[in-house]
Amino acid sequence: MLTIGQLAAYAGVTVRAVRHYHQIGLLPEPERDASGYRRYPAAAVVSLIKIRTLADAGVPLSRIGQMLDADAAAFAEAVQRIDSHLRDEIRRLETSRRQIAQLAAGDALALPPEVVAYLDRLREIGASERILEGERDGWILLAARWPDRVREFIPGKVAQLDDPRVVRLYRILSEIFDSDAADDARLAEAADIMACLAEQAYTCGEVDLGEETYDDLPHELLDALAVESDPRVQRLVDLMRERGWAGWNRMERLAAPPE
Repeated sequence: MLTIGQLAAYAGVTVRAVRHYHQIGLLPEPERDASGYRRYPAAAVVSLIKIRTLADAGVPLSRIGQMLDADAAAFAEAVQRIDSHLRDEIRRLETSRRQIAQLAAGDALALPPEVVAYLDRLREIGASERILEGERDGWILLAARWPDRVREFIPGKVAQLDDPRVVRLYRILSEIFDSDAADDARLAEAADIMACLAEQAYTCGEVDLGEETYDDLPHELLDALAVESDPRVQRLVDLMRERGWAGWNRMERLAAPPE
């Protein structure tokens, strides 16, 4: 009755799709008639419409043949399985959409709102974008290790920004790392401030992270991240060691040399 072009047009598919369905065995290919043309019966139109409908619904072509041959109960079960798969796929895509949206959110990528607010405060006190980038990457490491605890660190960090010495430290570090100069004088001033803050925290017992204190890897990663970001950080670490303190983010008092 119908040529392949007429069949395809009626069912709303392309001729190429019809030929593909022939190749994979979904749609039988009729024999040529006396004039040399393949003519498709009405049943082929019905079959092709079913194939197209199932394919448009997301059913893999490899499963459509089984569904077309299934009885009502088996067909319903197959539809249920496909629906469950599509629900899972929708959830995966929604998660991907949220992650894509975060890519446009700058600081919000992989960070809770409390940390984002803290980074905004650093901007307000004059920290440079390069310093903020280092802070952001460091908080990403911490949030990955302690996703349920990282918010608890923020109030103390925000409170520190009320200390003029901390504000001065961030501004000095911004000036240093936004320039290309070694500038040992400003590095020394930064080391003096950090040593003073470390001494105060050590004396007052302010450093208490609970179990985090005994997990060295995140702190080692933070120290390494800082040094990798700029070789001048190593000079600052050396200056801190001269002042009796080791480390960059979790400073520890060095043992006094024997006399």
